[in-house]
Amino acid sequence: MDRGQHVETGNAGDSTTGDKQPIGGFSHVIGPTTEPLLDLTIPEMLKRTVATYPKSDAVIFSEYGSPWNYATFDRLIDALAIGLHNLGIKKGDRVGIWAPNRPEWILTQFATARLGAIMVCINPAYRLSELEYVLGKVDCKALITAPSFKSSDYLELLAKLLPELATSEPGGLNSQKLPHLKTVIRMGDEKTPGTYNFDELLNPPSNDDIRTLDAITERLDCHDAINIQFTSGTTGSPKGATLTHHNIVNNANFMGLELAYSEKDRICLPVPLYHAFGMVMGVLAAVPYGAAMLFPSEAFEPKATLQAIHDQRATACYGVPTMFIAMLEELTNLDLDMSSMRTGVMAGAPCPIKTMNALISDMHTSEMAIAYGMTETGPISFMSDRADPLERRVSTVGRIMHHAEVKIIDEAGNITPVDVQGEICTRGYLVMKGYWNDNEKTRDAIDEDGWMHTGDLGVIDAEGYCNISGRVKDMVIRGGENIFPKEIEDFFFKNPKIENVQVFGIPDRKYGEEVCAWIVLKEGETSSDDEIKQYCKDQIAHYKVPRYIRFVHELPMTVTGKPKKFVMRDAMKEELGIVEEETA
Repeated sequence: MDRGQHVETGNAGDSTTGDKQPIGGFSHVIGPTTEPLLDLTIPEMLKRTVATYPKSDAVIFSEYGSPWNYATFDRLIDALAIGLHNLGIKKGDRVGIWAPNRPEWILTQFATARLGAIMVCINPAYRLSELEYVLGKVDCKALITAPSFKSSDYLELLAKLLPELATSEPGGLNSQKLPHLKTVIRMGDEKTPGTYNFDELLNPPSNDDIRTLDAITERLDCHDAINIQFTSGTTGSPKGATLTHHNIVNNANFMGLELAYSEKDRICLPVPLYHAFGMVMGVLAAVPYGAAMLFPSEAFEPKATLQAIHDQRATACYGVPTMFIAMLEELTNLDLDMSSMRTGVMAGAPCPIKTMNALISDMHTSEMAIAYGMTETGPISFMSDRADPLERRVSTVGRIMHHAEVKIIDEAGNITPVDVQGEICTRGYLVMKGYWNDNEKTRDAIDEDGWMHTGDLGVIDAEGYCNISGRVKDMVIRGGENIFPKEIEDFFFKNPKIENVQVFGIPDRKYGEEVCAWIVLKEGETSSDDEIKQYCKDQIAHYKVPRYIRFVHELPMTVTGKPKKFVMRDAMKEELGIVEEETA
């Protein structure tokens, strides 16, 4: 199927396009509609697969024992769903999940969907202030949490945030800071006052329980909100992108279609589940095709990922460029068989041509795809074809996805001619409902005609291939994580020693970009790099903590008082001797 060929779509306007060309020589493309959109909820999609591939492997966690086939996976989901239902969780309730890649995470994803509850994805790297903000922003009714992850003691942080938990009955929390939060469910065997243990909820459901769940599921609508994913905002606090079944079921289905998935595929997912890369592009893309989902470790570890590919004969693997580079380096020291591999997805940053060549030769991923999108658009709007020439796969993000519509606009809002840079705007089934409880920011992002203004700069060429050329604002992308400086700056302004601060990104060979802060201290104050980094500890995620800190007497400003971040960036590049490399 040719993308953009003879396309018509009702929810994308009246325009048509043919022979892979952008419409009328302008930067306006519409995806193919030969494959219909699915009007399915997540539980409906899963039940179809369970009926077709009940004995096929569904979920494999390398660190947690035997695989679950689709029939077993389905039974465990129903057990958790009825357990949550018995705790009072119902359609529309927000249930937070704060954990790395663990079996409980994926069960929660499908069990909440079975009930029509809205799962709230919480970054495992979040610390106290971020956790409090997101739980309060969406009025979470329940929180499912790991006991700890890496250096973060989640239960200790929760004890600080919820001191009432220690004297509460499970399910009876009355928090002063978070009055809507009533239930905390912890993973693991140890007991914690005021919480349920996750495994307590996994009792085999009776026939009556199944009938209860089926009745709930039948009343769900595919356009209901089902997931909130927090994305940092340019004006400070994170925003809760609210996605529907329709958004993510279809985006995932088209992902799997493009990658030619089947029940024979085994998809290795070292990417985080809390992110759309894991939960939509990975998990949900596997389900309609009966493919297996393979999780090598709680967080990315190159050796564990390669070992899982070898042991499980994986056929696909996902990651950002830095992850694949780390795997290629590790592979030289290991005697492992990668011959089962054929495809995968790389996203989050440009792929150096040297890396793509190595992946094809050493990891056998001749059909590796490049993808682009954003949380607010389901997430994928552009993707390379498995048969695209290598040069196209490293210099562009491919072409428009099914049933999506994209235009590139200039500062006046006009569609640019092909090969002319502008802001990328996306429309169609994949655009989120909006930002949770934030109509103003939703209106800022999605205009009256349904266009999502991404804030990314791009160029579409005469064949419809898109190249991401920059960002309208100053977002930093570090190792695939989107970081907005304003959020960090607002946090620093709470420090009584700081008079002014600007945060920006500088190039980094390993992570793509690193965070840098220029700080002006108040008169008479002194500080140090270590003191500033200690101030950040347990308050903001580790990847947001500036690697480079400079104390300056003043910041370079324009005549209108706006900070000149490009001057600061160039000064740091010169100081550190940074030379930006070509990606292709």
